Amino acid sequence: MTETFDAIVIGAGQAGPPLAVRLGEAGQRVCLIEREHLGGTCVNDGCMPTKTLVASARVAHLARRAADFGVDVGAAVTVDMARVKARKDAVVQASLDGLAAWISAARNVTLVRGEARFTGPHEVVVEDRTLAAPKIFINTGGRPVIPDWPGLDQAPYLTNTTMMALDRLPAHLIVAGGSYIGLEFAQMYRRFGSRVTVIEYADRLIAREDPDVSAAVAGILRSEGVEVVTSVRDVTVARTPAGVRLSMTASGAPVEVEGSDLLLAVGRRPNVESLDLPAAGVRLDARGYIAVDESLATSAPGVWAMGDVNGRGAFTHTSWNDYQILAANLLGGERRRIGDRITAYALFTDPPLARVGMTEAEARASGRPVLKAFMPMTRVGRARERGETQGFMKVLVDAESRRILGAALLCIEADEVIHALLDVMAADVPYTVIERAVHIHPTVGELLPTLLEGLAPLA
Repeated sequence: MTETFDAIVIGAGQAGPPLAVRLGEAGQRVCLIEREHLGGTCVNDGCMPTKTLVASARVAHLARRAADFGVDVGAAVTVDMARVKARKDAVVQASLDGLAAWISAARNVTLVRGEARFTGPHEVVVEDRTLAAPKIFINTGGRPVIPDWPGLDQAPYLTNTTMMALDRLPAHLIVAGGSYIGLEFAQMYRRFGSRVTVIEYADRLIAREDPDVSAAVAGILRSEGVEVVTSVRDVTVARTPAGVRLSMTASGAPVEVEGSDLLLAVGRRPNVESLDLPAAGVRLDARGYIAVDESLATSAPGVWAMGDVNGRGAFTHTSWNDYQILAANLLGGERRRIGDRITAYALFTDPPLARVGMTEAEARASGRPVLKAFMPMTRVGRARERGETQGFMKVLVDAESRRILGAALLCIEADEVIHALLDVMAADVPYTVIERAVHIHPTVGELLPTLLEGLAPLA
């Protein structure tokens, strides 16, 4: 017998539950399907647990620097990884418990556990149940890419998911991937006490960023003892008595790295294989993500895709915005679009890198007249007071419209300060709104007006 609903939401990640609850509050009967964990990547093995670990790693780092601040902590700093993990688990569990309680109390929402598979445009099967609805929302997220390196299938390795179960300190952690996930783990475990080596295919870390940003991040990591190998090719993997050995070339020269543990952080791919999307008429794009238009609609009428699975974000905040777009359009009569949002994200190393809008390379390529402001953190009083003067702030402005085009802040509290720039960009007002504002002293953000006073044409 087919069970009918007004809407089906497949996947209980960041976008799924709030949309299900909103639709239910609007009087629609909703089925929310989840095959594994409520909360998706962010809550279980992404943002929340990793940033909790980052916090523990920062405490260890500051404890080692205590003497710089005139503080004597006595004996050498030690890290109890079992307790670090227990703290992380407790933070995650509290969030999961709250989410489960919220969903269970939601009006008109039925939670079904299991894996969904389309049998038609508006029908799915979950184990022995057939469910149908005129509206279906796909929110199945993504998972780590496992490269096809020779020997990898015979060697032990970790992903960002399996790292969450680790309650010991790797003697030597090899991190494959020099982008956001990999670098956060690299710095984190170096601060916990592991030897860490990062290997990266590109000729520099976080290659999507400007070269000055990449160089500064690499310098910060190297100053803490993280080893970095770039321009890596031809990787082969072998199990050893102590762990793993990676043989490769780097800039054409043979390189061999032996470690106790290998973390794969070379990218992510969408969870689409088990859905049988052709049965619903849902098309994939050239990268393997579910193709959506600006309103998140797929090629199948009445089917939408949210979050990582649509390839239009890959961040928790963009997944949440996907939910906001759908709720506004379907329930509020609005016409919100993916293209309305401004690209913004952060790398949560310490100090963090916060990014909004265009890179300098993109601004140059746009052909418009561009102004640039740059300030090293050694000029920021708050950074000097805290003994954390690494990094810089960089802002790009359209010389004619005086609108902010983009910014890169690599500094303490960058992940918070960046929102002042983001909000001005979203309001579509000139940079002078910030330049003429009176900010609170002593803060990092108070230097934004001073930074903008130094705007000059790109060289």
